[in-house]
Amino acid sequence: MIRLDFIKIAGLAISGFFIGTTSKSSVFGYQDDLPPLLVDEQGNNILTLAAWSKERSVIRKKWQDYLGIISPNSNPPNLRVLKEDYPDGMIRQLIEYDNEPGQTIQAYLIRPEKATDMLPGVIALHSTSDNQMLYIAGIEKGKISPMGLNLAKQGFVVLCPMCFLWRDKGDSTYEQQVERFHIRHPSSKGMAKMLFDAQRAIDVLVSLKMTDSNRIGVMGHSLGGKEAFYLGAFDDRVKVIVSNEGGIGIDFSNWDDSWYLGKEIHNFNHQHHEILALCAPKPFLLIGGDFADGTRSIPYINAVSPVYNLYGRLQNLKLYNHGRGHDLTPEAEKLTYDWIIEHL
Repeated sequence: MIRLDFIKIAGLAISGFFIGTTSKSSVFGYQDDLPPLLVDEQGNNILTLAAWSKERSVIRKKWQDYLGIISPNSNPPNLRVLKEDYPDGMIRQLIEYDNEPGQTIQAYLIRPEKATDMLPGVIALHSTSDNQMLYIAGIEKGKISPMGLNLAKQGFVVLCPMCFLWRDKGDSTYEQQVERFHIRHPSSKGMAKMLFDAQRAIDVLVSLKMTDSNRIGVMGHSLGGKEAFYLGAFDDRVKVIVSNEGGIGIDFSNWDDSWYLGKEIHNFNHQHHEILALCAPKPFLLIGGDFADGTRSIPYINAVSPVYNLYGRLQNLKLYNHGRGHDLTPEAEKLTYDWIIEHL
């Protein structure tokens, strides 16, 4: 059902609606015409988790083949601290670690200075407008909230890695950055690289003695929301996911750019409700503002709800629409933290 909520969180009046499931064939003008997920390739209804597990493997393999998945780096990550400071009782380190063989990548690692117990870990993925990862880590002040720093203040180990589009970028365009990547991996999509990098970031988190490796989450806005979506689907170490305004539908945003899925995605004949189904039964919060996500995302929640219901975890799948555009609003930020805290 659709539940309209007007709630108070930390003194903020939050208005919008949370979406669960609906039996209607269309909602607010958007048709529920996505192919059903609980039907196998022979047309048989999927009624058990065992049968879904088989179908899930089929779906996963098709998307892995499309993406051109990059083999993971099996070596433990070697970390080097480049800078360190102590904002508001935190330890914030600019680190560098080996990523693809022969390559390094940088990230900000943030944690409470005086923590004694093992802490849950979160990968915080920055947006295109996040000035690499400087705003999300609180290094520079900008339009984007320092979500990584703010979450660390609530008792998390947070890693904010740099997206490959900004690695040694200089004056290069995003397209040129992808061309550099394709020299090494000509058959892989840009999203395969983003997925590899995000999974390597998890390798870093779980290598730390302070991190509880059984309590790993991911959050991201815009570009970072796209990355969080895929990481949650393809990495079983992730236990909770928040994707904010990434655009869950392939036609909702610029998914066909070369640094994501490429123009070929329009001929793939598969939709992103399949990727969302791979996340089940993990707690997944999709936040929209009626720009990339929002009202038109409802059919994706409807399509995947039967899969979550099969697990008995329908409550783990939510869409919140604040209806105020693409920016990360204060309530969206607060809901992100609340969701992660609740489920980790």
